[in-house]
Amino acid sequence: MTTTQQPLTITITENGAKHVQQFMAAEGVDQGVLRVAVKGGGCSGLTYVLDLTNEAQEGDKVIEQNGITLAVDRKSYVFLAGTELDYSGGLNGKGFVFNNPNAKKACGCGTSFSV
Repeated sequence: MTTTQQPLTITITENGAKHVQQFMAAEGVDQGVLRVAVKGGGCSGLTYVLDLTNEAQEGDKVIEQNGITLAVDRKSYVFLAGTELDYSGGLNGKGFVFNNPNAKKACGCGTSFSV
């Protein structure tokens, strides 16, 4: 029996990166970091948090991909390893989408999950 192991990183799609850059430009930010985190709350127990900051904090896992620097604190990284961050502008609403292989259950809006 073969099992596939999830990658121990967080990725951002080209489409997701493009929208982060658009949000940064709208905020007047030339160089910044997208902080990706998890906090308690939401209808499924944990909720995703995105924030634009000037720099990563000490102890953050820093990932650079598609022209975007992601910073994830160690506590959140445990829940987010293997996650792909994308952006959807479809009929189900606009916004960032977390394709998280660690989520065992997610709410209908996709902003909270449980493990």
